[in-house]
Amino acid sequence: MTFSQPLHALQSQLCSVARKSPSLAKKLHAQIIKAGLNGHEPFSNTLLDAYGKCGLIQDALQLFDALPQRDSVAWASLLTACNLANLPQPALSISRSLLHTGFHPDHFVFASLVKACANLGPLHVKQGKQAHARFLLSPFSDDDVVKSSLVDMYAKFGLPHYGRAVFDSISSLNSISWTAMISGYARSGRTFEAFQLFRETPYRNLFAWTALISGLVQSGNGVDAFHLFVEMRREGVSIVDPLVLSSVVGACANLAVLELGKQIHGLVITLGYESCLFISNSLIDVYAKCSDLVAAKYIFCKMCRKDVVSWTSIIVGTAQHGQAEMALALYDDMVLAGVKPNEVTFVGLMYACSHAGLVSKGRALFRSMVEDYGIKPSLQHYTCLLDLFSRSGHLGEAENLIRTMPLNPDEPTWAALLSACKHHGNTKMAVRIADHLLKIKPEDPSSYILLSNIYAGAGLWENVSKVRKVMMVMEVKKEPGYSCVDLGKESHVFYAGETSHPMKDEIIGLMRKLDAEMRKRGYVPDTSSVLHDMDQQEKERQLFMHGERLAVAYGLLKAVPRTIIRVVKNLRVCEDCHTVLKLISTIANREIHVRDAKRYHHFKDGNCSCNDFW
Repeated sequence: MTFSQPLHALQSQLCSVARKSPSLAKKLHAQIIKAGLNGHEPFSNTLLDAYGKCGLIQDALQLFDALPQRDSVAWASLLTACNLANLPQPALSISRSLLHTGFHPDHFVFASLVKACANLGPLHVKQGKQAHARFLLSPFSDDDVVKSSLVDMYAKFGLPHYGRAVFDSISSLNSISWTAMISGYARSGRTFEAFQLFRETPYRNLFAWTALISGLVQSGNGVDAFHLFVEMRREGVSIVDPLVLSSVVGACANLAVLELGKQIHGLVITLGYESCLFISNSLIDVYAKCSDLVAAKYIFCKMCRKDVVSWTSIIVGTAQHGQAEMALALYDDMVLAGVKPNEVTFVGLMYACSHAGLVSKGRALFRSMVEDYGIKPSLQHYTCLLDLFSRSGHLGEAENLIRTMPLNPDEPTWAALLSACKHHGNTKMAVRIADHLLKIKPEDPSSYILLSNIYAGAGLWENVSKVRKVMMVMEVKKEPGYSCVDLGKESHVFYAGETSHPMKDEIIGLMRKLDAEMRKRGYVPDTSSVLHDMDQQEKERQLFMHGERLAVAYGLLKAVPRTIIRVVKNLRVCEDCHTVLKLISTIANREIHVRDAKRYHHFKDGNCSCNDFW
């Protein structure tokens, strides 16, 4: 390249080559300064655009600050650079500066500004609405590109009704508008409207399918999402973008259906997307959530490039499965690899310390998170630290933390401390915490059961009566418990107390044999989790018919011999069932994996990976 060329030709060449590499962009910038062309406006804007597309945000900001005059192209280029780098906060700061200078944005700037607000998430609805209001008052209020961005913004804010109002005002609807609106309905759980719009769209391409499937997964409709993916495959839609695969893998992870996860993994390999970073990250997650940690580690080790999500996924996975030392060792490897941990990484690490009783290590990690990485602790971080203290018997320190932390503790946080008091037999403290928990009027039925048991254990029968009256007034009803056992090519759901199963007699017969053998080994049913006023025999019968026991018995009857029995529960495993499953793992000489609402349990040879406190 020579500077003897006409300026327009030189600018065109800059535009094509400067974006190819950061180093080239900087070299060209230096040559422009030497040639005295840095005051030429088109060159500055082109370089600004190149820096943004190369990911050199700081260089782009410095160049922008040095500009004597800033036109719409410069503002739009800088906002676009921040959006490309996923830095919505700087983009918002820039937009505030833009508006305070009295500059009037054009449609390009508005589109970039709206995208920045969308990337900030639903906590910044106010800023998004302000941007929308300024757009409506501008001369560009009819611009369909900005309107499409607004539809996408409201979809990400979980406000599809606002998005629909903008959608209906677009004069020429394009694929982006339709896709954003379908996504907005789906991710908000408004499946009827999402499906209806999907059937109406003239752009029923891969991106429309992806919007609907991803939205369904995000709103917890994983089964519908998977069926829709099967329909998409039958229609022969070519998967030229792997995002839909990541969403379906996520659905398998949430449903904890290992066989489906394996099938999607096979499809990923067939389509050649196995090396895709976010697909590999999703596969780590699905295998970890389906309790196949060996497969999760295998995928992680095979990855050529690992980002913070890769490391965090495997760290959290190993921590949740009770492998604390492995999780901490992986963290050390992550730091050595130069990957900076994020908030979720530290949640996993604190969780690992909690379940291994590593109090000093947990304190050190919490300090490091704040001092070394500048991460502001969230309620989840404080809850993990509280859990660590509670499990390890440091109840005084736990109570001091919950009363002094800068965030208001929620119901689960108080309930966790109360449960720890019960576990460690500290009745006096338990009653004090129970009184406070009762004052904040819990919503979770299990909290009331815990309160009732605490007061009953302390002989405070008036308080027990008070708790039950509150439950009656609030019509607190325990969510029906169910357990799903995965047998590879089939899975079956059992509800607590179910008696209509075709194999009922065989299941009950096996359970009675196991119960008789357990009692020979000293098992005595723990009925403390049964709240109802009934005799001991009826309480024991209720425990006997819990869903996880039915699911495990069915698994023992139907699963391939010596294979792991995998069960997923919607509620927490009760203490009695936990004891029973440990005993069954010994009697049947079978490994049992249970994923409940709180964590993963690996029952083997009479032990559990959670160390009997979860």
